[in-house]
Amino acid sequence: MRESRSCEEGSASVELVGMLPFVGLALLAALQIALVGAALWGAAVAARAGARAAATGERAQPAARRALPLALRDGARVSDGNRVEVRVRVPELMPGMPALAVRARSSLDGDATGG
Repeated sequence: MRESRSCEEGSASVELVGMLPFVGLALLAALQIALVGAALWGAAVAARAGARAAATGERAQPAARRALPLALRDGARVSDGNRVEVRVRVPELMPGMPALAVRARSSLDGDATGG
């Protein structure tokens, strides 16, 4: 019985080390999904702020840009007309990942969409 025990000593450690890359990838994927959600949320808030500004006679673009978090302002595109649309790039966790962008729209009648 001692022989079988000595053959299996350390096998749990080896299995754990083998799983670490997969756990790391799962964690990175979850964090990237959270960044997509945060970018979409920020774009929706900015689109609503732009629509409110347009409803009061102010310019929608500056109001929408001010409402964006600093990390999303670089490269953001804001267009206004009947609807205010805000498109932002999702921050990347690792270089070389595909570039993702989300957009949100809001109009004066309260219709807000994102995607």
